[in-house]
Amino acid sequence: MKRKETILQQMNQLGKQGKPFAFLIDFQATKPKLFDLSSSSENILWKIPCHSNVSPVKNLIKLNKWKISPVSFETYQNGFNQIKQRIFSGDTYLLNFTQPTGIETNVSLEDIFHLSEARYKILLKNEFVCFSPETFVKIEKGKIFSFPMKGTIDADIENAKDIILNDSKELAEHHTIVDLIRNDLSLVAENVVVEKFRFLDQIRTNQKNLFQVSSRISGDLPKNYKENIGHIIFTLLPAGSVTGAPKKKTVEIITETEKYKRGYYTGIFGIFDGENLDSCVLIRYIENQKGKLIYKSGGGITFMSKAASEYDEMIKKVYVPIA
Repeated sequence: MKRKETILQQMNQLGKQGKPFAFLIDFQATKPKLFDLSSSSENILWKIPCHSNVSPVKNLIKLNKWKISPVSFETYQNGFNQIKQRIFSGDTYLLNFTQPTGIETNVSLEDIFHLSEARYKILLKNEFVCFSPETFVKIEKGKIFSFPMKGTIDADIENAKDIILNDSKELAEHHTIVDLIRNDLSLVAENVVVEKFRFLDQIRTNQKNLFQVSSRISGDLPKNYKENIGHIIFTLLPAGSVTGAPKKKTVEIITETEKYKRGYYTGIFGIFDGENLDSCVLIRYIENQKGKLIYKSGGGITFMSKAASEYDEMIKKVYVPIA
């Protein structure tokens, strides 16, 4: 908690001075980090829409091995059943349940970082690589925007767009997350509105093409938002799209049922340029655990969820965006 408060105050001070910085915050906000934009590349690499500290790399190795070892369905179902019991008890009504999957590949974390195509790419050297399609929040000219992402389908399925957009379970889940994010933004902004509800993005991967469903929410920040930039970010954590609702109780249940540490997975990374800010949720994430690569993935569980389909979705998200 002491480190969190220290980082928060440092972010506020840098914001007040209009000085740029990068930030990395883990799921439980116990290991937040700040980086100077000009001297960070020895420890961390990033390439995001607003900024990059990456130099071009030639003669990249090709991905030609990809073997996954997910947890067994029985293991997954045990956690799933516990969550369903908590849902029926009224403790939560949407919970993002994640699990680790072992992977074997011929490429390194750094290779994957350079090979992959994603809106947000982050490499914390020797620790993890993330190629996230999901924005956490953006701040542009005093307005804050969030783009919660919920709903994934194989884009090559016939009528995939209609199927995902008309699925009642996916619709209910998306409504819940949009309401949660709208309420979260209302803690730091005024005039919060859903500008666009459920639009599709396509992602190309080494396994298949996917459609993912997002919405766009915005609000007006106070004039002194820069000197409170740390407070704004930490108030919104953890990200609602990777926790559930109600958030506080759901995070407690996540800790009880997942039985592994998320670490930086489902945390956030971002850049503040002195005026504006762009950040992402750390999903689509591979971690180095003592030389073994672990992919972390999952999905939202509601009272309508079926264990087999949720298990399949968790595995479907074990990919790298390398065409």
